Amino acid sequence: MKDYINEASAHVQLQEGIRVIEQLFLECYLRPGISTKELARKTLLPLPVAAAIKKELIRAGALQQERGVHCTPAGQAYIERERKYEGIDKRLYLRLMEKEFDWKSELAELLAMLQECFHRRPQVNVQIDQSKCTLETSLSRAVLCLRNHTLIGKKILCVGDDDLVSVSLGFLLKRLFPSASGPKGMIDVVDIDERFLSYISDIAERENLPITCHHADLREPLPEKLYGQYDCFFTDPPYTLQGMVLFLSRGISALKPGKGLPVFFSFAHKSPDFMLAMQREFIQMGLTVSETIPSFNEYEGAEMIGNRGQMFILKSTEHTRPDISGRFEDAIYTGEVRRTMRTYGCKQCGEPILVGIQGSYKTIEELKNKGCPRCSHATFELKEKKSI
Repeated sequence: MKDYINEASAHVQLQEGIRVIEQLFLECYLRPGISTKELARKTLLPLPVAAAIKKELIRAGALQQERGVHCTPAGQAYIERERKYEGIDKRLYLRLMEKEFDWKSELAELLAMLQECFHRRPQVNVQIDQSKCTLETSLSRAVLCLRNHTLIGKKILCVGDDDLVSVSLGFLLKRLFPSASGPKGMIDVVDIDERFLSYISDIAERENLPITCHHADLREPLPEKLYGQYDCFFTDPPYTLQGMVLFLSRGISALKPGKGLPVFFSFAHKSPDFMLAMQREFIQMGLTVSETIPSFNEYEGAEMIGNRGQMFILKSTEHTRPDISGRFEDAIYTGEVRRTMRTYGCKQCGEPILVGIQGSYKTIEELKNKGCPRCSHATFELKEKKSI
């Protein structure tokens, strides 16, 4: 079948990337008769740019202009077959896409059904910084994925999943496609904890959810078969700077090439100095912050972080790349960081610097914020790690 989106992309060079063409096309499918002005508003594009995309899709035979913009029969078939929208509950979809709408009332039955599933999940292992989010938070992450157009027909990776986001994603797809005969998306999970992988796999098999689990220690690179495969990824990493950089790096290595791909990144609320170091790492990896949602995440029994955490929606750019590609030797979990003295070398001048409770700098984020004491450079590599 003709690939209308790539064909339009070849004729309209967009700084926003190809995903916005797909989004505009979908708006025409889901809201037949939509105006060009409304298309521009829905896609956050300037009106002339939205009009140019519409024109190219009309020229390709995917859209037609008649009392608003509609899909042609060929365009509708493309969305349904190639983009996996056939059989969607349009009323539910459109309701969930309204950001001001309280989705919990619409998905009350699903929340009730998942209560026991979430109640029975394995206990957390605090040594690897696990902290289970609530069922409502897990499902709200799935709704966020839908609202960012990266659920239906997409490949999604969960980099660690003690929060069962994969399960929420799978059940939301089932709810959107009540009569689906095949998978409407693909969800993969990588995690070091075999208990959660086994639990998720059992649910997926029992409920016919499109989830595949992979055992992986993220200190090692991901399996090669996962590289460059995914439209987005979720991660809620250890709440250390090293853990954050490692988990984001592994997820980035799994993303498809292209700009505008979302990263759903959950993290604790931190001090301004930590946030400065964190945002420096985003820039280093070529990620932009599209949205920050304070207190989006709620956790069970996580008093150390006030039971709440923030959600960042990051976006890939043409400069996105993982900061860590090989094996990672540094401490990543909170307990590890507190019990080690680490020597880092400045990547610019080679200056050795002690980091830890007895060092010149207590944390790596403090060192990165202040820069190398000799040359002021702000990137470092681990040279030695000792327990104290």
